[in-house]
Amino acid sequence: MQFQQLQYFVAVAETRHFTRAAERVHVAQPSLSQQIRALERELGADLFVRARGNIALTDAGEALLPLARRILADADTARQEVQELVQLRRGRVRLGATPSLCTGLLPDVLRAFHDRYPGIQLLIQESGSRDLVRELARGALDLALIVLPLPAPAPALTTVELLREDLVVVSSPDAPAPGGGRRSVEIADLENERLVMFRHGYDLRELTVNACRSAGFEPEFAVEGGEMDAVLGFVRAGLGVAVVPRMVASRAGRGLRVTPLARPGLSRTIALAHRSDVAPPRGARELQRMLLER
Repeated sequence: MQFQQLQYFVAVAETRHFTRAAERVHVAQPSLSQQIRALERELGADLFVRARGNIALTDAGEALLPLARRILADADTARQEVQELVQLRRGRVRLGATPSLCTGLLPDVLRAFHDRYPGIQLLIQESGSRDLVRELARGALDLALIVLPLPAPAPALTTVELLREDLVVVSSPDAPAPGGGRRSVEIADLENERLVMFRHGYDLRELTVNACRSAGFEPEFAVEGGEMDAVLGFVRAGLGVAVVPRMVASRAGRGLRVTPLARPGLSRTIALAHRSDVAPPRGARELQRMLLER
């Protein structure tokens, strides 16, 4: 009795049709019929009553069907268990993250993950939360670090809150300090500043612009359209100020003045997301665990 024969038998039993069963298991119909006959010879009993336009299970077939399904299920479980162990030695994890998180949160976690699982390839995609949610939905990513709340409901995703991070104002030490040099500044103080602004689709852009409008003014841009590294570079050059996550500012090195926002200030919630209907592969689940325990 061969494993493949049991697959063919279950396919015929479930479709009650030899041609459709052959299409399901991607084999020519004569080959499938030949393997079914070989299985019947091995067992010494007919498994199907073959009549034109009607395929029915015999008593022997009825007895074999639950056993065959159990054998196939056990084999599939064994395959998955072995593959999960193998995935921690080789394979890939496809992770999406906003550019600010790639700069601030991920480097240390990814270094620890790579040290523990050097055979797993890490594929990183930088984009805004809206684009990352779309990539998750179509199966192009295993996990994504996104900013909550999402611009639109995403019922097909499972999200776990990871951290809440304050935003700060960064400026060039060679330029006048925002807010007249006070230890913290109000959002309203940014009305007198020219902002270095991220491109459209950036979560930080929407958050900053909405905060300014809530404070009663439309922000003025010195330059706009950049990614995180470009924005920090323009601020160092004295083109204007920017609102960035505290974690990014702390890793940005010299050449930036960091000024907190006065309470209540601005903050953002970072969450880890994956599809609800598909379990992430073993390597992705291990990275998820490390991110949650960081």
